[in-house]
Amino acid sequence: MTASQSTAQLNSPLESQSMNDLVQWQCLRFDDLSPPLLYAILRARSEVFVVEQNCVFPDMDDADQDCLHLVGIVAKKVKEEVAEQIADHRKIRVAAYLRIVPPGIKFAEASIGRVITTKEFRGSGSGKALVSEGIAQLEQRYPNQPIRIGAQAYLEKFYGSFGFVTVSDIYLEDDIEHVEMLRAASGT
Repeated sequence: MTASQSTAQLNSPLESQSMNDLVQWQCLRFDDLSPPLLYAILRARSEVFVVEQNCVFPDMDDADQDCLHLVGIVAKKVKEEVAEQIADHRKIRVAAYLRIVPPGIKFAEASIGRVITTKEFRGSGSGKALVSEGIAQLEQRYPNQPIRIGAQAYLEKFYGSFGFVTVSDIYLEDDIEHVEMLRAASGT
């Protein structure tokens, strides 16, 4: 499995979580996602976008195959357990996820999309870690280029804290208010 991997301490409010729980970040091409990991990602996306947000929309939009997938997988204590978990979708715990979209697919610029933090990990800092890691991955792959996103309007301040600036009026996408935001190229 070809992956860019890092491990970060997760400060979770969950009683069942210990300080030894780790989020292992993996950035994988679509073809490198194992079927159990792909299932866990799609399930997490469905739980957030379709069930929680009560939004029926075509999540699988034929862009996934051209994107990179950044996923935070929770593992107890040792990295070796992540490999065991990935072999069985019932053992995979997705803390957070986003997809890195190359330039020309959604926007002229590279972008991030399908950004989620699963319910049990909200408030733990994993969403901030996810976006930071996503920006780092984008800057590594597309240096000195801006990043454009279509953000849910209520998250405008959150994305603003990462240097994104609103560049559009509010628009509806799948009956949810969104705004386009742009982050200037690093080094400019």
